[in-house]
Amino acid sequence: MKRGQKQALAEATGSYSGKGKRFAIVVARFNHDITSKLLVGAKEALADNGVLDADVKVAWTPGAFEIPLAAKRLAETGLYAGVVCLGAVVRGETAHFEYVAANATGGIATAALETNVPMTLGILTTENMQQAIERAGPNHENKGYESALAALEMANLLQEVGGR
Repeated sequence: MKRGQKQALAEATGSYSGKGKRFAIVVARFNHDITSKLLVGAKEALADNGVLDADVKVAWTPGAFEIPLAAKRLAETGLYAGVVCLGAVVRGETAHFEYVAANATGGIATAALETNVPMTLGILTTENMQQAIERAGPNHENKGYESALAALEMANLLQEVGGR
C-alpha cells in the first residue's frame, strides 16, 4: 500500500441470532426471588432470538460463589455456544459481599478464557435488595435478559472471527 492510501478496515460484530445454537444458564439459588426473575429474563432473550427451549440447559448452584465451576464444567462439554451466569449478591454488614462478588466475577472470566466459550456476567452486585429488584424487573432492562443478549452476541462474534 502506498503512503497516504487508506485501507478499508475489516470489522466483526456478533449478531443476536440464536438459531441452531445451544446455551447453558447457570443461576444461583441464593436470593432466589431475584435470581428466578433474572432466569426468566435470560430465557426470554434467548427465545426472542431463535433459541429453542430444548436448546437451553439450566443449572442451579447454591450461590454466586459456585457459579464459575458449574459454568466451566458446562463449557467443557463442547455442547454450548455460550454460558449465561446469573446471581445476586447484596451488600450486607460484613466483607462477605466483596469476597463473593470478586471471586465469582474473576472465576467466570478465568473459566471463559480457559474454555474459549463466552460466559456473561449477569450477577447483580447491589447495595440493597431494592436495587436488585429493580434490575430483575419484567422488562428488557432485566439484567438476565441483557446477559443472554451478550452471550448471543459473543457466540456469534467468536464464530465470525474463527471461533467455535
